[in-house]
Amino acid sequence: MMDRSQVLDVLKTVQDPFLHKNLYETQALKELSIEEGRIVLNVALSKQDKVKQMQIQLEISSKLKEQGASSVKIRFDVLSEEAIQKLGGFPVKKQTLLASGSKTEFIAVASGKGGVGKSTVSVNLALALARQGKKVGLLDADIYGFSVPDMMGIENRPEIVDGKIMPVERLGIKVISMGFFVKDNSPVIWRGPMLGKMLNNFFNDVDWGELDVLVLDLPPGTGDVAMDIHSKLPHSKEIIVTTPHPTAAFVAARAGEMAKHTEHEILGVIENMAYYKSKKTGEVEYVFGKGGGDKLSDLLSTDLLGRVPLTQPEPKQGIFAPGVYFEDDPIAPIYDQIANTVINKLTK
Repeated sequence: MMDRSQVLDVLKTVQDPFLHKNLYETQALKELSIEEGRIVLNVALSKQDKVKQMQIQLEISSKLKEQGASSVKIRFDVLSEEAIQKLGGFPVKKQTLLASGSKTEFIAVASGKGGVGKSTVSVNLALALARQGKKVGLLDADIYGFSVPDMMGIENRPEIVDGKIMPVERLGIKVISMGFFVKDNSPVIWRGPMLGKMLNNFFNDVDWGELDVLVLDLPPGTGDVAMDIHSKLPHSKEIIVTTPHPTAAFVAARAGEMAKHTEHEILGVIENMAYYKSKKTGEVEYVFGKGGGDKLSDLLSTDLLGRVPLTQPEPKQGIFAPGVYFEDDPIAPIYDQIANTVINKLTK
């Protein structure tokens, strides 16, 4: 035989969709009748909305029937203005990054092909911008080849607070990645509309807070995801990553031309894996050739922002982040110089 306490326990698990508080907290239960397993309740929500009422009716009914109710009937009412104010009022809707008044600068890091170190550049550019005092977010938009969480040594996952996804903070950077939402490194097989919906979630359903810069690690090439992001961010700036090899530069030019076609400003080119310097002898070897960065910057009529050598980041004691060049790493000043150049370009 069900009783009032069981009904109240169920209401503790159901949220008012507008106040983001459970129906026990809002004292939504106005009337209750229980007779031989048949339950009739009057529930007050903070707003009158037929769709939300239907959803809540289904949720409450199914939960009460699991507890043993034979039938459930629900009448809906509306909380008084006084009751809503006592509960703290409606949550203020936070401005999204895509809102017209947003002051966040978007920097998309792109490449023509995979394997050129685009994600490594994205991670370390974000950290270098943070070292210059900027509030930085990092969006791992490489949906098929996400790698940012592993590079930064991120083990925890985002939390949901008041219906918003909270980015994971790591090394002073707010991070969101498709890798957070995939179980056991499963392959992503989404296409078209599903990808677009996920990208919308990354921009609109994530509580990024106040950011000066959002760095986006784009998928390589000019596929669906890159096109979708270009259309969503009409004022994005772009950095193109290449290796010194002439073929890599030629392929990367396609990504640059796509940025121009969508009227995105190209901030410059970064030549990654530019050379290898032996720690034993100091000898410099150009493993992938020379000139790719210069060739690409000439083709795109933009600047060569910097050359980053082929090397492994030096580990930092007590911090696992295998893709990060920390501030005391010999490579960090190269990224700091690139970040300074980028900031100067953004402020012009």
